[in-house]
Amino acid sequence: MSFFGKKKNKVSKITPDLLPKHIGIIMDGNGRWAKKRGLPRSAGHTAGAKTFRKITRYCSDIGIKYLTVYAFSTENWRRPSDEVAALMKLFKSYLEEALSDFKDDSIVVRFIGDKSGFDDNLRQLMTENEQSSKNRNGMVLNIAMNYGSRDEIVRAVKSICSKAEKGEIKISEIDDNTISEHLYTAGQPDPDLIIRPSGEYRISNFLLWQSAYTEFVIMDKLWPDFQTSDLDEALNIYSNRNRRYGGI
Repeated sequence: MSFFGKKKNKVSKITPDLLPKHIGIIMDGNGRWAKKRGLPRSAGHTAGAKTFRKITRYCSDIGIKYLTVYAFSTENWRRPSDEVAALMKLFKSYLEEALSDFKDDSIVVRFIGDKSGFDDNLRQLMTENEQSSKNRNGMVLNIAMNYGSRDEIVRAVKSICSKAEKGEIKISEIDDNTISEHLYTAGQPDPDLIIRPSGEYRISNFLLWQSAYTEFVIMDKLWPDFQTSDLDEALNIYSNRNRRYGGI
């Protein structure tokens, strides 16, 4: 099995003009999925990784331009050490696979978050995957690892303040666009749709600035059970929303 799998998915019936350009997914419910089956939480993460490959491939196939998935938050370090270790091992194995099996895909891989929290080997694998995919022309996949939106905003503010101190930017010139240009997602459109499986009604420190006018769809299904048909359902819900951006 390759990093994203090789089986071609059925194409969504949503017309291209109604598709969101940018989708965010909070991949939630791996631990509960495993607990329901009497399995260790690591088994849930392994199952969730398979779903990640399937849904990523499907998003690329149907014409989504940007996909941001929440893989590991800044708060996830608080989990039991054996679970964190299992996740790090899982990340490494998939990134190693990606370098060989992912080479024929058009997907551009980017990692957003604080990479300094990971060991040298994992950081190197992230860099190699980004470098090997940077010239592709397909969907941009943002994998949020050691990511927290509050931390992202603080980093952006510090960077802007540093530039102001050096005279590279005037305080009077700082606006919404200035903040956006200093986030990990600089140069990308804000997410049109964020999907959260597992039935939890929380944003969990994910893309806080970028999701000011994002449509949310909460689905009562744990992430490892999430199917392409569930994504289609979320897209149908999105396509029937009237996005007014504060207007009438």
